[in-house]
Amino acid sequence: MSRLQKLNILCLSVLLFVAPPLAAQDTKSPNGKTTNVETPTPPAVPPAPPALKVPKGFNSPRSTMFTFLEAINAVAVAKDSKQWKTVNQCLDLSKVSRDLVEERAEDLLGILNRLGYIESWHLPGADEIGDETSFTYFPDTQFHDLVSGIEVEGKIELALITEGDEKGYWKFSAETMAGIHDLFLALEDLPIIAGEAEAESLTTSGWLRSKMPASLRGGNVLTLEYWQWVAIFLLIGLGVVVDHLVRLILRLITGRIITRKEASASKEAISAVVRPLGLLSAGLLWMGLMHVLGLPNEATTILFAAVRVFTILAGTWAAWRLADLIGEVLASKAAKTETKFDDVLIPLVRKAIKLFIIAFGLIYMAVSLNINILPMLTGLGIGGLAFAFAAKDTIENFFGSIAVIADRAFEVGDWVVIDDVEGTVESVGFRSTRIRTFYNSLMVVPNATLVRATVDNYGQRKYRRWKTYLGVQYDTPPDKIIAFTEGVREIVRSHPYTRKDYFQVYLNQFSGSSLDILLYVFWETPDWSTELRERERMALDIIRLADQLGVEFAFPTQTIHMYKEEHAAQHNPGDVPESLTDRRSAVSGIRAAQQIMGNQSWQKIAPGAVKFRKGPTDLSVDGEPAGDADDEDETFIEDRTAGS
Repeated sequence: MSRLQKLNILCLSVLLFVAPPLAAQDTKSPNGKTTNVETPTPPAVPPAPPALKVPKGFNSPRSTMFTFLEAINAVAVAKDSKQWKTVNQCLDLSKVSRDLVEERAEDLLGILNRLGYIESWHLPGADEIGDETSFTYFPDTQFHDLVSGIEVEGKIELALITEGDEKGYWKFSAETMAGIHDLFLALEDLPIIAGEAEAESLTTSGWLRSKMPASLRGGNVLTLEYWQWVAIFLLIGLGVVVDHLVRLILRLITGRIITRKEASASKEAISAVVRPLGLLSAGLLWMGLMHVLGLPNEATTILFAAVRVFTILAGTWAAWRLADLIGEVLASKAAKTETKFDDVLIPLVRKAIKLFIIAFGLIYMAVSLNINILPMLTGLGIGGLAFAFAAKDTIENFFGSIAVIADRAFEVGDWVVIDDVEGTVESVGFRSTRIRTFYNSLMVVPNATLVRATVDNYGQRKYRRWKTYLGVQYDTPPDKIIAFTEGVREIVRSHPYTRKDYFQVYLNQFSGSSLDILLYVFWETPDWSTELRERERMALDIIRLADQLGVEFAFPTQTIHMYKEEHAAQHNPGDVPESLTDRRSAVSGIRAAQQIMGNQSWQKIAPGAVKFRKGPTDLSVDGEPAGDADDEDETFIEDRTAGS
């Protein structure tokens, strides 16, 4: 704190203590009365602003110059890479690509070493600079003889930083650093006069350039030297080689890993993920080696931006395809499990991962192009309420999909009825569920509807009910009806897909043209096609049973009898049943049913689920046309009887 500041504070303290007594003094008016006269308070003196705390190494052009030389020589000679931070503090890099900081610092050192030794009186100190905000070290009259005959464009200038956190620092100006490479190329042929690291390059690009022939370093095309063009083409060719090599290796490794995990994936899926991974490898190679070319600022900005965009696009593409491949592999493993919950969960997780991939890809793309995404995020926060109202249905559908997964109301492949929509569930997404109707049309049901709708899941049935009536003629004797119903029960007990603990076969009602026998049975089949096949199998056995027992099915006909009382036929009642009549009838029906089913193939091998095969059916035997129905193709018979 200076003496002037201390004096100001002391005066202010005295005023604060003295002012209250003086603010109100009692005085007498001419009439002798005492009045209160207020004394105005003097204005407070504001404290002086605190002095800028600038390190001694940056408080003048002289100190910044020597700080730079000391730090960069420590990097070159002592190999102290930590000094790069100090080097960067000496430079205003606002107009230099962040990928070329070390190269531009090396260019500056190379120029200073060619201009000669720097003495302290060549640059002003903190007490000599006065109110000046910049100082030009080169060009100057002291260097006229050294650079005579050389066309020089550019300068070495130190400027005072007046904004930001480093206010008050002296640095090599932004204009100096932006043109330092061109200035170095102009002075490159001068002999090195000073410097401890004059014979050693600090960067890989400087070392690589020093190894190039002078003929490739002399001229330039579009601001790039000849050797840089050659290196760019070689680097592109190397990236292409790496791309194809990585594709080949990954294609072999991926197939083996998937096989080892006892999963499966199509060749198209593997090829789709391998290709962008190869491009990503090439992009990473270019990003890692591009800085060794020592390109100018403009070329570096353009090429590095292009390579970053290419690499990010390839990485996003690779991650997208990788999510598809992993999803396909997991789906193949999920298909082997009994539960279908994973069949629904895997596609949803894959879609969620893809959304995150797109989001991260866009963010990294913006960063690579130096786009400030903070205002965008702030705008999203401000407009969040409006967005929430606009996306209300989308958010509701999203939480509806979570509710569907959590409740497990249905799974992929289930036959469901949702309000007036009936069909098979094909997929469950974030917004909607897709149902394939029995007309083969595709219905899209919003997931928000599923939260409130009544879902009838036929796919979760353990048994499939079949209720029908077997109508027999009215003239069928009771013994034959008993034999027929018991024979049908034996058929139900013997068929492999019927429920054995609950079924009903009884003479149930008298219809207008038939005696109706109720057939009430449940099927334990995996799908509707198998149920239909088993229904047919049982119906055919029932028809055969009726034929064996002499039971005639009734036709829906009406017979009109002309009744004449004088010629009425005499009624001959049937025999009165004995105690074992019903049992004998039942036994005869069971034996007839067993004879019908005894030689059928499904008695030995239980039929599997229905598998649809392509036609037309080949009925030939050993290459010759079938001439007899008994010579039917065995494959066709097996498919018809066993369902395989």
